[in-house]
Amino acid sequence: MTARMIDGRAIAATLRAELTDRVAAAPVRPCLAIVVPTPDEGAAWYVRQLSRTAEKLGIECRVVGPPVGADELVARLAELSADDTVHGVLCQTPLPAGITPVQAGGAIDVAKDVDGANPRSAGLLAAGAVAYPPATAAAVLHLLRAEGVELAGRDAVVVGRSTVVGKPAATLLLAEQATVTVCHSRTRELAEHTRRADVLVAAVGRAGLLGAEHVAPGAVVIDVGTNPTADGGLVGDVRTGEVAEVAAAITPVPGGVGPVTTAILLSHVVHAAGA
Repeated sequence: MTARMIDGRAIAATLRAELTDRVAAAPVRPCLAIVVPTPDEGAAWYVRQLSRTAEKLGIECRVVGPPVGADELVARLAELSADDTVHGVLCQTPLPAGITPVQAGGAIDVAKDVDGANPRSAGLLAAGAVAYPPATAAAVLHLLRAEGVELAGRDAVVVGRSTVVGKPAATLLLAEQATVTVCHSRTRELAEHTRRADVLVAAVGRAGLLGAEHVAPGAVVIDVGTNPTADGGLVGDVRTGEVAEVAAAITPVPGGVGPVTTAILLSHVVHAAGA
């Protein structure tokens, strides 16, 4: 068996085309404000890419920072949340010393929390109420839907328990009636759990952690990992070449989850603007 490569770039392109129409129909021009609290080059690169994509779609993108201290960061997030001309607020990581993700996320109004950073957003999501999930977790579900993967009654295993991907992805999979197992760094006999999966989501942030021995024949594998290599490239949490000999479908890195994440985040902004 040779796995089908799930083309995240093509799926994202379809999403962006839909967004162009939604932006045109919006009652106001959607606006995303991004607070960049530290002068991190990796964060700066991502924000530049996100800003370019937003502007191409007709979404205003305001970038604030760097650098700011912990107190100023909270104040800026609160100010942007209170600004009626801003529809989505994003706090870029890494954060400065002296502030936790919970504190930073808690300063963002839930209605404008387009990347699910506020703990209240996480609680609403877990309760099945209306909230924006973290964009990467939502991208996992969108990729599965775009590929026509049946989730109801199927076994899904998520490797990783972060509040950004693992936990919210598990919540979203549960909402689709999947039977979900969450594994992590202390899970014993990891392969015994992952080999039960019809859908395997790798979101632990360890390059090449999962190989063919972790994957059931015919499984769909979503690789969320983005681990930098010595030559400046990226690799996922999955050893793609060997897993492709077992799985039915797999997302590549890069070109899988990443482009869809960006499109989903901007979709949340457009929705928050009323379109």
